[in-house]
Amino acid sequence: MGFSIGLIITIICIILISLKQINEYERGIKFTFGKYDSIINPGWNIVFPVVQSIKTIDIRTKVVEEPDQEVITKDNVSTKISAVIYYKIVDAKKAILEVENFSWAVSQLAQTTMRNIIGEVTLDELLTKRHQIAESIQQYVEKSATQWGVDISSVELKDIKLPETMVRTMAKQAEAEREKRATIINSEGEVVASKNLSVAAATLAKAPGALHLRTLNSINDISSDQSNTVVFAVPMEVLRAIEGFAKRK
Repeated sequence: MGFSIGLIITIICIILISLKQINEYERGIKFTFGKYDSIINPGWNIVFPVVQSIKTIDIRTKVVEEPDQEVITKDNVSTKISAVIYYKIVDAKKAILEVENFSWAVSQLAQTTMRNIIGEVTLDELLTKRHQIAESIQQYVEKSATQWGVDISSVELKDIKLPETMVRTMAKQAEAEREKRATIINSEGEVVASKNLSVAAATLAKAPGALHLRTLNSINDISSDQSNTVVFAVPMEVLRAIEGFAKRK
């Protein structure tokens, strides 16, 4: 009787020891006698001690921030670039069997790829085509990461640090470009204004007395402020009118 109770207790203990819980965000890899056996899904699973073993792997999306990388662009500009990589495990078996440390492998591959791709573009392309360059890095890394059961969701270039001398040079270039545009806009305005003035002058010259009326209108506008002293020349049209009146007499 005592032996039976001891046996039952021993079996219960072995079962309890053999129970392994796999969470919903995990997958387990079961090995029997050191050889791959199967993928263990979430829940309670029996793994016999000594004979079998299990390795769990997190399949949630991981965010890895790559440290600043010293890179030289195609036009020989030295810069530091940091990036952020989003990836997740899609094949737990490959992530365990095909690579020793998939996280470290993805990080090192991303750093190497980033230096290689940025070395093939100029500084202007790096600053204006960040999204396209990040996509190129993602596609290149994903080719190797797929063999490890890893899916690269996204690669983002986080920060681009330029030398201080280059920053000052770019600031001066941007300021010169703004001044150039302002000068062009002002000159275009002057051209339009001169054309309008030419048309207005031609219209006033064709209409008798028009210039005189325009002068009187201007005087009326100026005289609204009593602090102003107005000095104006009498238009030739007024003199001609007076001369014509005198001849009639």
